[in-house]
Amino acid sequence: MNAVAPNLSALIGDIVGSKLISHAGGLTNLSKYPASTIQILGAEKALFRALKTKGKTPKYGLIFNSSYIGRANQKNKGRISRYLANKCAIASRVDCYSEMPTNKFGEVLKEQMEERLTFLSKGTKPRKNKEVMGEVIEELKKEGLFYGDKMKVAGSGNAAADDSDEEMVAEKKSKKEKKEKKDKKRKNSEREASDEEMPEEKPKKKSKKSKKD
Repeated sequence: MNAVAPNLSALIGDIVGSKLISHAGGLTNLSKYPASTIQILGAEKALFRALKTKGKTPKYGLIFNSSYIGRANQKNKGRISRYLANKCAIASRVDCYSEMPTNKFGEVLKEQMEERLTFLSKGTKPRKNKEVMGEVIEELKKEGLFYGDKMKVAGSGNAAADDSDEEMVAEKKSKKEKKEKKDKKRKNSEREASDEEMPEEKPKKKSKKSKKD
Protein backbone atom coordinates (compact mmCIF):
# COMPACT_ATOMS: atom_id res chain seq x y z
CA MET A 1 0.00 0.00 0.00
CA ASN A 2 2.88 2.40 0.72
CA ALA A 3 4.20 1.79 -2.80
CA VAL A 4 0.89 1.68 -4.68
CA ALA A 5 -1.37 4.10 -2.79
CA PRO A 6 0.58 5.97 -0.08
CA ASN A 7 -1.93 8.82 0.27
CA LEU A 8 -4.96 6.52 0.59
CA SER A 9 -3.03 4.40 3.09
CA ALA A 10 -2.07 7.47 5.14
CA LEU A 11 -5.69 8.68 5.14
CA ILE A 12 -7.75 5.60 5.88
CA GLY A 13 -5.23 2.86 6.77
CA ASP A 14 -3.70 -0.09 4.94
CA ILE A 15 -6.52 -2.59 5.55
CA VAL A 16 -9.50 -0.42 4.59
CA GLY A 17 -7.60 1.12 1.69
CA SER A 18 -6.64 -2.27 0.27
CA LYS A 19 -10.24 -3.48 0.62
CA LEU A 20 -11.49 -0.46 -1.35
CA ILE A 21 -8.94 -1.04 -4.13
CA SER A 22 -9.73 -4.76 -4.26
CA HIS A 23 -13.50 -4.23 -4.35
CA ALA A 24 -13.21 -1.57 -7.07
CA GLY A 25 -11.01 -3.84 -9.21
CA GLY A 26 -7.88 -1.72 -9.05
CA LEU A 27 -6.62 1.73 -8.13
CA THR A 28 -7.47 3.14 -11.57
CA ASN A 29 -11.11 2.05 -11.27
CA LEU A 30 -11.30 3.46 -7.74
CA SER A 31 -9.93 6.81 -8.90
CA LYS A 32 -12.68 7.02 -11.53
CA TYR A 33 -15.46 6.52 -8.98
CA PRO A 34 -17.25 9.57 -7.57
CA ALA A 35 -17.31 10.10 -3.81
CA SER A 36 -20.94 8.92 -3.61
CA THR A 37 -19.96 5.52 -5.07
CA ILE A 38 -16.93 5.15 -2.77
CA GLN A 39 -19.17 5.92 0.21
CA ILE A 40 -21.39 2.86 -0.36
CA LEU A 41 -18.73 0.61 -1.94
CA GLY A 42 -19.29 -2.83 -0.43
CA ALA A 43 -22.97 -2.22 0.43
CA GLU A 44 -24.43 -2.82 -3.03
CA LYS A 45 -26.91 -5.46 -1.86
CA ALA A 46 -28.33 -3.16 0.82
CA LEU A 47 -28.53 -0.32 -1.72
CA PHE A 48 -30.48 -2.31 -4.32
CA ARG A 49 -32.73 -3.80 -1.65
CA ALA A 50 -33.50 -0.28 -0.38
CA LEU A 51 -34.22 0.97 -3.90
CA LYS A 52 -36.50 -2.01 -4.56
CA THR A 53 -38.45 -1.68 -1.32
CA LYS A 54 -38.27 2.15 -1.31
CA GLY A 55 -36.55 2.10 2.06
CA LYS A 56 -33.59 4.02 3.46
CA THR A 57 -30.37 3.73 1.45
CA PRO A 58 -27.15 2.77 3.30
CA LYS A 59 -24.85 5.55 4.50
CA TYR A 60 -21.58 3.61 4.32
CA GLY A 61 -20.00 0.43 3.04
CA LEU A 62 -16.39 -0.66 3.53
CA ILE A 63 -15.37 2.74 4.93
CA PHE A 64 -17.46 1.93 8.04
CA ASN A 65 -14.38 0.04 9.31
CA SER A 66 -12.51 3.34 9.50
CA SER A 67 -11.87 4.80 12.95
CA TYR A 68 -13.34 8.18 11.94
CA ILE A 69 -16.90 6.86 11.66
CA GLY A 70 -16.56 4.96 14.94
CA ARG A 71 -15.48 8.14 16.75
CA ALA A 72 -18.36 10.24 15.40
CA ASN A 73 -21.71 10.59 17.12
CA GLN A 74 -24.65 8.58 15.86
CA LYS A 75 -26.28 11.61 14.23
CA ASN A 76 -23.01 12.63 12.52
CA LYS A 77 -21.96 9.23 11.14
CA GLY A 78 -23.58 9.92 7.77
CA ARG A 79 -21.86 13.32 7.45
CA ILE A 80 -18.47 11.90 8.36
CA SER A 81 -18.85 8.99 5.93
CA ARG A 82 -19.73 11.40 3.12
CA TYR A 83 -16.77 13.64 3.97
CA LEU A 84 -14.42 10.65 4.26
CA ALA A 85 -15.53 9.30 0.87
CA ASN A 86 -14.75 12.70 -0.65
CA LYS A 87 -11.22 12.62 0.79
CA CYS A 88 -10.71 9.01 -0.34
CA ALA A 89 -11.64 10.02 -3.89
CA ILE A 90 -9.04 12.82 -3.82
CA ALA A 91 -6.34 10.55 -2.34
CA SER A 92 -6.95 7.74 -4.85
CA ARG A 93 -6.74 10.17 -7.79
CA VAL A 94 -3.48 11.65 -6.53
CA ASP A 95 -2.03 8.15 -6.07
CA CYS A 96 -3.19 6.98 -9.49
CA TYR A 97 -2.05 9.90 -11.62
CA SER A 98 1.06 11.23 -9.83
CA GLU A 99 4.40 9.88 -11.04
CA MET A 100 6.35 10.52 -7.83
CA PRO A 101 4.75 8.67 -4.88
CA THR A 102 4.39 10.75 -1.73
CA ASN A 103 2.09 10.49 1.26
CA LYS A 104 2.00 14.22 2.07
CA PHE A 105 -1.41 14.72 0.49
CA GLY A 106 -2.77 11.83 2.55
CA GLU A 107 -1.34 13.31 5.74
CA VAL A 108 -3.06 16.67 5.22
CA LEU A 109 -6.31 14.93 4.26
CA LYS A 110 -6.06 13.02 7.54
CA GLU A 111 -5.62 16.33 9.38
CA GLN A 112 -8.74 17.63 7.63
CA MET A 113 -10.70 14.61 8.88
CA GLU A 114 -9.59 15.35 12.44
CA GLU A 115 -10.61 18.99 11.99
CA ARG A 116 -14.02 17.91 10.68
CA LEU A 117 -14.60 15.70 13.73
CA THR A 118 -13.65 18.63 15.98
CA PHE A 119 -16.00 20.90 14.02
CA LEU A 120 -18.96 18.54 14.46
CA SER A 121 -18.32 18.13 18.20
CA LYS A 122 -17.09 21.60 19.25
CA GLY A 123 -17.88 23.89 16.30
CA THR A 124 -14.26 24.86 15.50
CA LYS A 125 -14.03 26.04 11.91
CA PRO A 126 -11.84 23.72 9.78
CA ARG A 127 -9.44 24.75 7.02
CA LYS A 128 -10.62 24.78 3.43
CA ASN A 129 -9.47 22.17 0.94
CA LYS A 130 -7.88 24.80 -1.33
CA GLU A 131 -5.69 26.17 1.47
CA VAL A 132 -4.48 22.74 2.57
CA MET A 133 -3.64 21.55 -0.95
CA GLY A 134 -1.89 24.83 -1.70
CA GLU A 135 0.39 24.37 1.32
CA VAL A 136 1.37 20.85 0.24
CA ILE A 137 2.03 21.93 -3.36
CA GLU A 138 4.26 24.80 -2.17
CA GLU A 139 6.19 22.38 0.06
CA LEU A 140 6.68 19.95 -2.84
CA LYS A 141 7.82 22.80 -5.09
CA LYS A 142 10.53 23.71 -2.56
CA GLU A 143 11.71 20.09 -2.53
CA GLY A 144 11.75 20.04 -6.36
CA LEU A 145 9.08 17.33 -6.67
CA PHE A 146 6.42 19.53 -8.24
CA TYR A 147 6.42 22.00 -11.14
CA GLY A 148 3.61 23.64 -13.07
CA ASP A 149 0.60 21.40 -12.58
CA LYS A 150 2.34 18.01 -12.73
CA MET A 151 4.38 15.84 -10.40
CA LYS A 152 8.05 15.56 -11.40
CA VAL A 153 9.15 12.32 -13.09
CA ALA A 154 12.05 10.55 -11.42
CA GLY A 155 15.34 11.16 -13.25
CA SER A 156 14.02 13.91 -15.56
CA GLY A 157 14.71 17.64 -15.46
CA ASN A 158 12.29 20.52 -15.54
CA ALA A 159 13.64 21.84 -18.86
CA ALA A 160 12.87 18.64 -20.73
CA ALA A 161 9.38 18.56 -19.27
CA ASP A 162 8.80 22.21 -20.22
CA ASP A 163 9.93 21.49 -23.81
CA SER A 164 7.57 18.55 -24.07
CA ASP A 165 4.72 20.68 -22.71
CA GLU A 166 5.42 23.41 -25.28
CA GLU A 167 5.48 20.84 -28.10
CA MET A 168 2.17 19.42 -26.89
CA VAL A 169 0.57 22.87 -26.80
CA ALA A 170 1.86 23.69 -30.31
CA GLU A 171 0.56 20.36 -31.65
CA LYS A 172 -2.88 20.95 -30.12
CA LYS A 173 -2.96 24.45 -31.58
CA SER A 174 -2.10 23.22 -35.09
CA LYS A 175 -4.76 20.51 -34.87
CA LYS A 176 -7.33 23.07 -33.76
CA GLU A 177 -6.46 25.40 -36.67
CA LYS A 178 -6.71 22.54 -39.18
CA LYS A 179 -10.08 21.54 -37.79
CA GLU A 180 -11.39 25.12 -37.98
CA LYS A 181 -10.25 25.44 -41.62
CA LYS A 182 -11.88 22.13 -42.50
CA ASP A 183 -15.17 23.11 -40.82
CA LYS A 184 -15.13 26.50 -42.59
CA LYS A 185 -14.53 24.86 -45.97
CA ARG A 186 -17.33 22.35 -45.37
CA LYS A 187 -19.79 25.09 -44.38
CA ASN A 188 -18.93 27.12 -47.50
CA SER A 189 -19.47 24.10 -49.77
CA GLU A 190 -22.80 23.32 -48.08
CA ARG A 191 -23.91 26.94 -48.50
CA GLU A 192 -22.99 26.93 -52.22
CA ALA A 193 -24.83 23.64 -52.76
CA SER A 194 -27.95 24.94 -51.04
CA ASP A 195 -27.89 28.13 -53.16
CA GLU A 196 -27.73 26.07 -56.38
CA GLU A 197 -30.60 23.78 -55.35
CA MET A 198 -32.98 26.61 -54.43
CA PRO A 199 -35.43 27.27 -57.32
CA GLU A 200 -35.89 30.77 -58.63
CA GLU A 201 -38.99 32.47 -57.27
CA LYS A 202 -41.59 33.22 -59.93
CA PRO A 203 -43.11 36.70 -59.87
CA LYS A 204 -46.55 36.71 -58.33
CA LYS A 205 -49.44 37.42 -60.70
CA LYS A 206 -51.60 40.34 -59.88
CA SER A 207 -55.05 39.28 -58.89
CA LYS A 208 -57.77 40.57 -61.21
CA LYS A 209 -60.32 42.70 -59.51
CA SER A 210 -63.93 41.67 -59.91
CA LYS A 211 -66.39 43.83 -61.72
CA LYS A 212 -68.23 44.57 -58.52
CA ASP A 213 -65.06 45.99 -56.99
